[in-house]
Amino acid sequence: MSKVIETGAFAPAFTLPDHNGKDVKLSDLRGKIVVIYFYPKDFTPGCTTESCDFRDNYARLQNAGAEVIGISPDDSTKHTKFRDKHELPFTLLTDEEHKVMEAYGAWGIKKNYGREYEGVIRSTFIIDNEGKVVKSWRNLRVKGHVEKVLAEVQKPST
Repeated sequence: MSKVIETGAFAPAFTLPDHNGKDVKLSDLRGKIVVIYFYPKDFTPGCTTESCDFRDNYARLQNAGAEVIGISPDDSTKHTKFRDKHELPFTLLTDEEHKVMEAYGAWGIKKNYGREYEGVIRSTFIIDNEGKVVKSWRNLRVKGHVEKVLAEVQKPST
C-alpha cells in the first residue's frame, strides 16, 4: 500500500542529486511554488511526452512563480542525455533507491497486462511557498496533464 500525502500537509523533505550530480534540497526552494513530477523512465514515450509538455509550458509555469522538478530512478548520466536531447530547461533528480518516491506515495504496486510489480506511480505534486502540498495527482494520464497543473498554479492565492 503506497503512502498518501494529504493536501495541506508539509511535503516530505529530501536531498537528491540532479542531472549534474549536485545535491538539491527541497528546503532550498522554500519561498517558491514547486511542481514535482515523478515519472518512470527517461526516453520512454509517455515520460518523454510528459517532460516535453512541461518544457513547452515551462515559461508559463515560471511566470506563475513555479519551479519544475522531474524525479525518476534513472541515474544522472541518463538524465543529462535526456535533458540535452529534449532541451529540458528544468532540473531532473535521481532517486535510484526510490526513497523519495516512497515518501510521496509515488512508488508501489502496479499492474500491467495482468502482471503485478513494484514501480513508479506517475504522480505530480504542487508545493506552495511554505512547503505544503496544495494539489496532487496520482496514476495520472499524460495527455492534458500539464494544462491541469498550469491551471492550478495560475489560480489566485486565497
